[in-house]
Amino acid sequence: MPAYERSSPPALYTIDEYDDVVGWLAHPQEDGQRASHAISTDEGVWIVDPIDVPGVDELLADLGPVAGVAVLSDYHARDADTIAKRYDVPVHVPHWLGRVPDRLDTPVKRTDSQIAESGIRVERCTSLPGWTETIAWHEPTSTFYFPDILGTAPGYTVGTEEVGVFLTHRLVPPQELLEGRTPDRLLFGHGPGIHTDAAAILEDSITGARRRFPRALLRQGPTAARLVIAAVRE
Repeated sequence: MPAYERSSPPALYTIDEYDDVVGWLAHPQEDGQRASHAISTDEGVWIVDPIDVPGVDELLADLGPVAGVAVLSDYHARDADTIAKRYDVPVHVPHWLGRVPDRLDTPVKRTDSQIAESGIRVERCTSLPGWTETIAWHEPTSTFYFPDILGTAPGYTVGTEEVGVFLTHRLVPPQELLEGRTPDRLLFGHGPGIHTDAAAILEDSITGARRRFPRALLRQGPTAARLVIAAVRE
């Protein structure tokens, strides 16, 4: 399979399904395993980094009314335009993401520390020069969302890891994420989420990232390179 399959998704593949959140993969077999999510909050449903897939509207209807769309990575404009236009809502983008607005035709609302009144807190992540994304934290459900830096898709994990730090970031893993928060769930922009022992798995992923770098370089190097090149060209 290619890094990212650009043809129209044939069907909905659901992941991370709970009463207050649901995720889906556009092409489960692609190496990048691009995942999208909808999170139900007191303000309504927020659709995060979406890819449009047949049947997604029926999936979202079970969560409640859509309040908005959020794009949390410089490389995740994806189908945010299409989804936002269909629901007549703006796209919310953290102010530090400079690449996204140029790829959108719909109205953009800039956010700082929180997406509107959703309760979803956002933090800038710039582990490497030229790489900017946004890590989200939803306190009511103790949920972390990582667009790119961590994931479960092919090219992320090595050995017994359940979650892997992307190869380019293994030497500078985001240690600050372990301070003061104990997540119950981990959601990702690439691959299915983690819903059991999330805090311990996150700690193992981050604290062991450097130690496992040589093995990751050997095992993941070609796949990681293809994923980065494909994302930058989008």
